[in-house]
Amino acid sequence: MKIEKEETEPFVIERTYNATVDKVWQAISDNGKMKQWYFDIEDFKPEVGFKFVFYGGSEGKSFKHLCVVTDVIEDEKLAYSWRYDGYPGNSIVTIELFPEDDKTRLKLTHEGLETFPAIDDFKKENFAMGWTEIIGNILKEFVEKQ
Repeated sequence: MKIEKEETEPFVIERTYNATVDKVWQAISDNGKMKQWYFDIEDFKPEVGFKFVFYGGSEGKSFKHLCVVTDVIEDEKLAYSWRYDGYPGNSIVTIELFPEDDKTRLKLTHEGLETFPAIDDFKKENFAMGWTEIIGNILKEFVEKQ
């Protein structure tokens, strides 16, 4: 089976927030803050090799996500693997922060989506919808609300 080039392209979203890099970094790396806008992750540390688990899905389906932090540069970059318990495939989520005066541009790249099984829940469009809501609305509201 031949994989088309667009199927292997990572999903990328960029947004600029009216918040400092430090504030956005805290939101994406401090477990107490993450619980307020992201998934309910029992424990999280921005340390390479740290493993974390969370549950998420849609329409009554919940998937156990198994993740490992792969890269950390404080106030600049956080990356972690993202796979599903009981399913083949592995992907990488990379979040990069860029200061722009008193604002912060965030770039999220989710690559390796084509390694997941061809089921509706793992379609690229679903990741695009989810990340657009999470990064474009929920995180934006969280970091800008004060």
